[in-house]
Amino acid sequence: MPTWTLNTEFTFDAAHSIGGYDGKCARMHGHTYRVRISAKSHTLNPSKYLDTPDMVCDFNELKWAGKDSEKGGFDHGILDELMPVNTTAERIAEYIHKETKSRIPGNIELTVTVWETENSWVEYTDKDV
Repeated sequence: MPTWTLNTEFTFDAAHSIGGYDGKCARMHGHTYRVRISAKSHTLNPSKYLDTPDMVCDFNELKWAGKDSEKGGFDHGILDELMPVNTTAERIAEYIHKETKSRIPGNIELTVTVWETENSWVEYTDKDV
């Protein structure tokens, strides 16, 4: 079966605090987050930018979180105000995954990886690996 896996990476700078955390991360602080999104499909699809079924999905739909917070992304935003959940790296990855899934065709499997620091990251998918 043919398989295409689209990959993209981007960064955004944002502030957050972790509610209920017993430590310095409970205080407002910032990170340059690095995000990798892999989108896997066995079929090609049209998109809002291309009417013909010639792509897994559009890179623009995968990179929404890297946009300015005033334009619907996370860049230079306060994550505590932009997300309805506690802003741990795990929840950020899960939120980006769920929001991205709502923007792309349903037959695409996503994996979202979020680096909070150079040496600390989380990977999220809704499929058993």
